[in-house]
Amino acid sequence: MEAEELVSAVEGVLGTKERGFVESIDLCINLKNVDLKQPKNRITVDVVLPKQIKKPKIAVFATGEAAMKSKAAGADVIDAEELKKMDKKTARALAQKYDYFVADTALMALVGKSLGTILGPRGKMPQPLPPAVDPAPILERLAKIARIKSKTTTIWVNVGRRDMAARDIAENAAAVLKAVETRLERGWQNIGSVYLKTTMGPAVKVM
Repeated sequence: MEAEELVSAVEGVLGTKERGFVESIDLCINLKNVDLKQPKNRITVDVVLPKQIKKPKIAVFATGEAAMKSKAAGADVIDAEELKKMDKKTARALAQKYDYFVADTALMALVGKSLGTILGPRGKMPQPLPPAVDPAPILERLAKIARIKSKTTTIWVNVGRRDMAARDIAENAAAVLKAVETRLERGWQNIGSVYLKTTMGPAVKVM
């Protein structure tokens, strides 16, 4: 798909009636001739978007120096003692509050024991933080991630906000489309249609 086609579609979406808040811009990809009952056909991928949409909420399970560096990089920190005291109600609230999690490898076993049954089904198990590794680049990368999971043949992905430039939104949409297309057995032939829409606005057909 040509870049200018996407830019034109985004401009069409941005030209729809504005609401009393800053709406999200979502990309809708409708798959065809894809049997999602077959595990090999399911898509689960994190796409690093070229343009950051918003600052996500990230929590890091860590102690010591890793905890200090994570705080300095803007993440919330949860230590081992807090993990040990966590009940299911608190764990569910935690999973709801944060978009992503990172964990010091020394705490991964404890995280799995305390939160595995809560974070696992939600696709939010933490990314490991190896010893002596600066968490800042990991947190910076997570801030630009769009998580794609094909639960049905219709995939929805947030690619921008109304207050972003059309070309920036188009770049994000192109990155998501490429990630999906390359993971389909027949590529573009498995994509039936693509739309863009704001939170409250009408859908604009891209293809």
